Amino acid sequence: MADRVTVIGWDGSPLTDAARSALGAATLVAGAGHHLGLPEVPAGAERIRLGSVALAARRIAAHRGTAVVLADGDPGFFGVVRTLRAPEFGLEVEVVPAVSSVAAAFARAGMPWDDAQVVVAHRRTLRRAVNVCRAHTKVAVFTSPGAGPAELGLLLEGVHRTFVICEELGTARERVTILTSDKVADHTWRDPNIVIVMGGPVTSSEGGSWIAGRDPGTGPRGWALPDEVYGGDLGEGETEVLRAAQLARLGPRVGDLVWDIGSGSGAFATEAARCGAAVIAVDRDPNACARTMATARRFGVQLQITHGTAPHILENLPEPDVVRVGGGGAAVVSAVADRRPQRIVTHAATRDAAELVGRDLTEHGYQVECALLQSVELDTRAWTEKERSVAFLLTGLLPDRAL
Repeated sequence: MADRVTVIGWDGSPLTDAARSALGAATLVAGAGHHLGLPEVPAGAERIRLGSVALAARRIAAHRGTAVVLADGDPGFFGVVRTLRAPEFGLEVEVVPAVSSVAAAFARAGMPWDDAQVVVAHRRTLRRAVNVCRAHTKVAVFTSPGAGPAELGLLLEGVHRTFVICEELGTARERVTILTSDKVADHTWRDPNIVIVMGGPVTSSEGGSWIAGRDPGTGPRGWALPDEVYGGDLGEGETEVLRAAQLARLGPRVGDLVWDIGSGSGAFATEAARCGAAVIAVDRDPNACARTMATARRFGVQLQITHGTAPHILENLPEPDVVRVGGGGAAVVSAVADRRPQRIVTHAATRDAAELVGRDLTEHGYQVECALLQSVELDTRAWTEKERSVAFLLTGLLPDRAL
């Protein structure tokens, strides 16, 4: 095992004395091409071009001598330190950090970033990174080959965003470009990149926020809020109790894309967005679409609203993680099941209608749960019944994607 392993962050500025000292004593140096070309790298040191960090870690673990790993920015922030410290390698490391690539990117843009979400986009996580960009007004994305600015822009089709694209920060080839999301797919971008994705209403609190990222304390406390909060006159599938059960069954979260089909007042779509998920609200009634937009603006959340009739309008929508079907019956539920989301929730007014939907979900390979929900609103002055509602709540869970 290497006698000593030092991880040095590099942001293009001159190396610190501690970094120079560690690098000067190194018998093995791992890093990207522009790191290995630094004049401070000892001429006699073994050099490893850093591709797979795991492979490099194995070679470092087998090395007899002093090893240095060079990495862009702060190597402890979405960087190589996590891999090097994995138990299977048995490496103890010292870290000399530098300015993180995200901090440098926001500095180039002249913007604060304590209110930004930060995500990593690989081929396997690209869709979830895009969903965060749909749901939030300021996102920094660490990109990678095959999951770069062009791919982000293509998957954000129909959602207007502004991109600040930072290529090869800290090097002589550094370039910062500002484009709208519909233009970025027309260009070829160099790696590595940091992309700042911005859009929607950006608000700032007086004195700044108390927590990094999205402030969870904005808006009214709680979820499944009373009907009056949404202006009253909600549809039969939007009652407070039914909404609460639907949200609990779907569990929308950051990185998810939620379809809300038959959005009505926008109550469910807004509450799913308040959970941090990206939401596409669909309704055939233009007045419902306008009401959903107004509700989203009042609560300060991001929604994509699509006017059209399901199931036909669903064909060109991006893949969902979870879906609420508020209207359209068995035909719409069947079309949704064809897209294989993790979870589907809907409701029915009668047992026959519930059985029809349940059989269709079962035929699509979903595990079906059904509950009869009955709520009775009481006038607490006289403890008399004011209103009663009854609905069958159906949930479809896809076994191989149940988590």
